[in-house]
Amino acid sequence: MTLTDKHAWWRRIKSHIAVFDGALSLIIFLILAVGIVTLYSAGIDFPGRVEDQLRNILVAFVIMWVAANVPPQTLMRFAVPIYTIGVTLLIAVALFGIVKKGSRRWINVGMVIQPSEIMKIAMPLMLAWYFQKREGMITWRDYLLAALLLVVPVGLIIRQPDLGTGTLVLAAGFYVIFLAGLSWRVLLGLALAAGASLPVLWSVLHDYQRQRVMMLIDPTSDPLGKGFHIIQSTIAVGSGGIFGKGWLKGTQAHLEFIPERTTDFIFAVFSEEFGLIGNGVLLFLYLLLIGRGMMIAVNAPTMFTRLLAGSITLIFFTYAFVNMGMVSGILPVVGVPLPFMSYGGTALVTLGLGAGILMSIQRHRKLIQS
Repeated sequence: MTLTDKHAWWRRIKSHIAVFDGALSLIIFLILAVGIVTLYSAGIDFPGRVEDQLRNILVAFVIMWVAANVPPQTLMRFAVPIYTIGVTLLIAVALFGIVKKGSRRWINVGMVIQPSEIMKIAMPLMLAWYFQKREGMITWRDYLLAALLLVVPVGLIIRQPDLGTGTLVLAAGFYVIFLAGLSWRVLLGLALAAGASLPVLWSVLHDYQRQRVMMLIDPTSDPLGKGFHIIQSTIAVGSGGIFGKGWLKGTQAHLEFIPERTTDFIFAVFSEEFGLIGNGVLLFLYLLLIGRGMMIAVNAPTMFTRLLAGSITLIFFTYAFVNMGMVSGILPVVGVPLPFMSYGGTALVTLGLGAGILMSIQRHRKLIQS
């Protein structure tokens, strides 16, 4: 290989790397590194978990790279088809989906998929597209139509039942509607209406969902049953103290008191081993992630990209807030992973896709402005 060929090869490599936003990539890498260290300890009795997660991370980065190369204009063109396909698949799941552990969430389309995961990205894409089309002409009717576009898939997801994913999709759509200029007075009215409708909502909840709420109020009423998750996770979080017990020295995790310790409850393992100081560092990393995402949203050149970037960033916040609140005993237990830390391929791919879209918006900002 000649010197010229080497320079050309290096330029191609740099052009591929350049699609990644440096600050955002570094923050995600640091959280992933913390996640792998914690997963090694949490999954010490589950051989192969770390290797599987490393493969999941590789897939997520490939998805991130692909998304970062897709211009926002292309994303906008595909917003309606992706949303339509997602809702159609949700209807198909309701009619003849695959049932696992009492939930009908999956469908076989040549391979088994969970369509509700598609809506985490399809929902903000669709609503951002709609408000972009109505820019400068938005009225209260547009907010009502946007709410209808949001309620339909959320209702189908909660019916499966999947309260965790339904909450995330609802949040993703709500953030777009809010960032599009929804009045604070309307938000106050919605909050009051939601409070007034709690008795009705309680009546339509599944038994296991009611039990989760009751366990939040008093987990000691069933310490060896429904309250076991919350009790053991809060014990782990509290027992870490200020400095933690040390890596690989968490007794709650290694004595198998913490359920789902490699997935939804990995924060309990981290808290026990690294303590309050470790939690402070982790929270700081998530604040940096959210701050970088909001900076990308603020600097985005169009309404579509601003709404999309803002919604995706706030979804990262929702993931972290709900998971940490659940593990700490201040929120009901729902199936929401800790972003970029919990074991699992589906959530990592969705998060990687979201991060890639943020990078695409940042990368193509100057091109759109010119």
